[in-house]
Amino acid sequence: MMDAAARMTARMAIPPGSLGLLEQQVQKLFRAWPKFYERIRPYHYIFAADNGVVTAGVVRQEQTITYLQAKNMVEGRAAISCFCKAQNVPYAVVDVGINRHEAVGLDRKVAQGTKNFLESPAMTEREFWQAYDAGAEMVQRAQVAGCNLLSFGEMGIGNTTTSTAVLHALTGASLLEITGYGANPGHPEIVLRKREVIHAAVQKYRPLMKATQGIIRCVGGFDIAALCGAMMACHERKIPFMLDGFITAVALACAARIEPAVCAMAIPSHMSQEPGMLYALQAAGIRPDEVPIQAGLRLGEGTGAILGLSMLRTMLYTVYNMKTMDELLLESCGAAK
Repeated sequence: MMDAAARMTARMAIPPGSLGLLEQQVQKLFRAWPKFYERIRPYHYIFAADNGVVTAGVVRQEQTITYLQAKNMVEGRAAISCFCKAQNVPYAVVDVGINRHEAVGLDRKVAQGTKNFLESPAMTEREFWQAYDAGAEMVQRAQVAGCNLLSFGEMGIGNTTTSTAVLHALTGASLLEITGYGANPGHPEIVLRKREVIHAAVQKYRPLMKATQGIIRCVGGFDIAALCGAMMACHERKIPFMLDGFITAVALACAARIEPAVCAMAIPSHMSQEPGMLYALQAAGIRPDEVPIQAGLRLGEGTGAILGLSMLRTMLYTVYNMKTMDELLLESCGAAK
């Protein structure tokens, strides 16, 4: 038995299933939408924030890179800016916690970065909900503007550490298996330090992390809180979204723990090089063979999501514009006569 989404792809004049994962993804898109649309009206959000845990020695980069790169995005000169422009996707940087007094892009600054979670919880409960609500607000804005597909990215030095900490606390996955280099390839001492810091913090705050929100509050970042809020809002408003890499996958794992049905809105794009990606996807009910792009990406910002969106948009156009099997058969009958 096929539902309406499967019937839409089954009518195409191709051998059944010959477009593989692309057919599955466009079917998921149809099922997520409240009705079938003939074109995608996208919007991309990059949530930017600094992470106080960088002072614990978990990265080699200067924290000011978050501010500088977020400005670069707004000015249209970052990788994600170029990806969005090449695909004609409008985008916005949402400052939920960059460590500067002035805001970059849309000002939803909760604080000038989280606190070092090795010393105290990363954020207060009020700060968590402020970031979470900022993410939900962006989805509302996009829906009012007529968008029917969103994609998400992030920017923040140290956010592979916060994401790994959240994933470890959420799933119990081994730090030996999920801790990666982030933006520090070739520096094994950084990986060791990240494991050490995360283990200490998770042990310290375990009594405060009974709920998913508590996990993000204690060892997460404002970007993860905003992403989680945005994904939950997508579920509530029936707006599907393209998943990007590791940080967004961890945010989805959090949202899925709060409301499992949110996974029906999430369309994966690429398999991040971060070793925790597989575990984050698994926590969200997504198998590796459901991820179409295997390109060794690990930049973030939503670059993989925009590539995935371009493939999905191509597939949607094909569904509506290629000849159907019925039309082909009618032509065949006419030719036979």
